[in-house]
Amino acid sequence: MTSPWHVLTEAEREQWTYTPWVSVGPLRFGMSHDEATEALPGFAASVSVAHRDFGQPMKAEFRNPCVPAHGVAVTAYYDSSEGLFCVVVDARYGPQVTLDGIRLVGRVPSRLEEQFLGYVLERGIAPQYAPEGDPASDDLGIVMRVQRAGDVVLSRPVFAVVRERANTLWDCVPYDESGVR
Repeated sequence: MTSPWHVLTEAEREQWTYTPWVSVGPLRFGMSHDEATEALPGFAASVSVAHRDFGQPMKAEFRNPCVPAHGVAVTAYYDSSEGLFCVVVDARYGPQVTLDGIRLVGRVPSRLEEQFLGYVLERGIAPQYAPEGDPASDDLGIVMRVQRAGDVVLSRPVFAVVRERANTLWDCVPYDESGVR
């Protein structure tokens, strides 16, 4: 039996790549839920409505069969007019997502922040922080959230595209993803 705070090792995680504004692994921004389900064979999805968000987008939680039944690996949010607009990768059970070789999932936040800020500064991108102090980049479509795993906190990236009626990336992050887990 695994611990209730079990975290997958790097070897146990699928390996995905993030292309800003385009895709997170096999998930492409703008795709429908049916297309996302086809892109994630072997994952089981449960779908609900994100009631606290404007427009009540659809929320799909994808579970990997290799982890406990309660363990969500990836959460996807869809808008009826724009399709997939936000992907959140779980720190404990999600795939490892890299951006130009930087591992973004399940990392100690201070170490990732240092590497992430170096990455954005090298590219002339102004460093940003979300309201809770999480490193972010509107230019890259990333907010580096955190998630508790027992006595530690690990990185749980939120990837999104700026939608209608939004001024910043943070405005597009679903309310369900705006709090620390």
